[in-house]
Formats: sequence, structure tokens, C-alpha cells
Amino acid sequence: MKDSTPLQMKAVSIKIIKDEIQHKDSRELQELCLKLARFKKENKELLTYLLFESHNEEEYILKIKQEMDVLFSEINTKSFFYIRKSVRKILTNTKKYIRYSKQKETEVALLLYFCMKLKDFKPSIKRSVRVQNILLTQIKIVEKLIAKMHEDLQFDYNIELDKIK
Repeated sequence: MKDSTPLQMKAVSIKIIKDEIQHKDSRELQELCLKLARFKKENKELLTYLLFESHNEEEYILKIKQEMDVLFSEINTKSFFYIRKSVRKILTNTKKYIRYSKQKETEVALLLYFCMKLKDFKPSIKRSVRVQNILLTQIKIVEKLIAKMHEDLQFDYNIELDKIK
């Protein structure tokens, strides 16, 4: 009788991968990066950020905000089910872009913008407890992030946060 469980390759630790990468020349590393980019869309997006966007974080933030504007404008407002589903999708995309950057200032700026867009959304989210909870959860996350920042940044971001509250 055959075992029907699929074969799963066990991933090695980052340290082992790092050690192995040190033994590769630049051509082999280039090939590995291109294979990763072809394998998964997120890998390609991350490489795009690292190669073309990471040197100008302000421009990166602006592009994501513009994308959020478009996505918010395309939300189907016929029911709060569709609104909630679309808002979750926008938030998931935003969090993905935040992961690429790994900068706390970028995270706070993008989450604040998301909260502002959600608060100002028409029809008002006050008619949906579940959509309000998405906003409240993100506000709590932003508050925790701001608390860990430099005092000057805390002051600036808290002013923006107070506008949302």
C-alpha cells in the first residue's frame, strides 16, 4: 500500500542559506535571484522594491498612497459585505508593501493614510461595526508604533492620528 502524503521539502534555516550564499559567485547569485523572481509574484515585487524603490522611500510611499486611492475609489458600495471585503484586500496589500520596506516611518505613514481613507469613506463606516473594528485595530497598531519612535516623529504622527480619531 502506497503512502499518499505529498513529498514536502524541508526548508533550511536562514543561517544555512546565508552560509551557502557566501560560496556563490556573482553570476550564480544573479541566476538565483532571477529564479526567485520567476517563481513567485511577491519575490518579484520585493526585488523591484529593493532594486528600484528602496533608495527613495518618499516616492515609494507616494506610489502606494496613489494605489490606495485607486483601490478605495473602485470599492463596490452596494453592501457593507463588499466594502469590508475590499477594505481587507487594500489592507493586505498595504501590509505587504510595508513588509518590503521594513521601515517604521513607512509603516506608520501608510497605516495612517489607510485609516484616514477609511474614516472619510462614503458611505460612512459607522453603519458597519465590522468595518469600524478594522479601523480601530489599525489605529491601535499605529499608536503602538508611534510610541516606539523618536519624540519629534511622535509629535508629528500624533497630530495626524488625532485628526483620524
